[in-house]
Amino acid sequence: MSIEISKIVQALEPSATLAMAAKAKALKAAGKTVYDFSVGEPDFDTPEHICQAAVRAMQSGHTHYTVASGIPELKQAIVADYARRHGLDYKPNQVVISNGAKHSLHNVFTVLLNPGDEVIIPAPYWVSYAELVKLTGAKPVILQTAEAADFKLTPTALAAAITPRSKVLLLCSPSNPTGSMYSPQELGALADVVLKHNLIVVADEIYERLTYGNHRFASFATVRPGLVERTILVNGVSKTYAMTGWRIGWTMSPANVATAMGDLQSQETSNPSSVSQYAAVAALEGPQQCVADMLGEFAKRRDYVKKRIAELPGVTCPDMAGAFYAFMNIGKHLGRTYGGAKVTNSTEWCLALLEQHNVATVMGSSFGAEGYARVSFATGLPVLEAGFNRIAAFLKSAT
Repeated sequence: MSIEISKIVQALEPSATLAMAAKAKALKAAGKTVYDFSVGEPDFDTPEHICQAAVRAMQSGHTHYTVASGIPELKQAIVADYARRHGLDYKPNQVVISNGAKHSLHNVFTVLLNPGDEVIIPAPYWVSYAELVKLTGAKPVILQTAEAADFKLTPTALAAAITPRSKVLLLCSPSNPTGSMYSPQELGALADVVLKHNLIVVADEIYERLTYGNHRFASFATVRPGLVERTILVNGVSKTYAMTGWRIGWTMSPANVATAMGDLQSQETSNPSSVSQYAAVAALEGPQQCVADMLGEFAKRRDYVKKRIAELPGVTCPDMAGAFYAFMNIGKHLGRTYGGAKVTNSTEWCLALLEQHNVATVMGSSFGAEGYARVSFATGLPVLEAGFNRIAAFLKSAT
């Protein structure tokens, strides 16, 4: 007898980033040196003062269940952080702490969406967005954006996509996978459409502290009056504080939405890790020099990657205003033969690069953008240098 899997789960696409990371790990286990540019995870250790806060929490007996939606101390720290940096006046009862920002997004979609609702998602998009929407029975509506416009959604395109079923606009700024970021003015223009058509906005701001040069981040809820009431902000400590494994994310939303998400979470997972929550308090309330130090290293890597991509023949890339990704246009290198293998799409290109030159990237098709490959520069400069040398040799080998 074969147990049948539900149709909704059968329809899910597995995470391409994790799949490529698994292939890279398999090669490493076989004794290969792999240059892994696939996973969006800072290579830094969690700062010591945050780790020590976790130790103190354990020693103090904070190892039991907490309130399902999170401890009051962390909610207050998040509220204070957003008030200080963005001038937003949230209350603790509007915050829900979850097991990472991905879990937060699942909570948001489950609470907001009904079967048949439409969620507008600009492409390229993070691999999990569309799949999380599909789990609710709602429909992801993918809007293609242009590399020439740094892959940013325009107000005209947004307005044209709205139907009577449109309920949510999902934005990620700075973007995974492109590294592009909307200016306050660009967000304001989108907000005008949102307000006119009574859309809800889910703003994924997980990379907000990782921005470069003169690019200025703006939280979506700040760019027009009336947006706080129709915006759900998603954030967490994973990227800013190198705490991916601690699994702490959160939402800030209207109180009734937060209550519903807290009720949902109480039935699904109960509370996030108690120890991780106390560590997150230390991250937000403690010294922030660690953030500046990590950002400084990311900025050096970003500049190096930008230079190396510019040297690759026939490859283009939009400006990386934030996050730690480069989204390379490899379209001119498809339809060629590499090591005897004909490559016709981004998946085949990335697999050939990994198998022949041990460099792991992620195919653009998994982000809704065929003809591209994502490179994560959340790794050291020596690894980036060696990996890009191999990418250059791979391109040169094509016939």
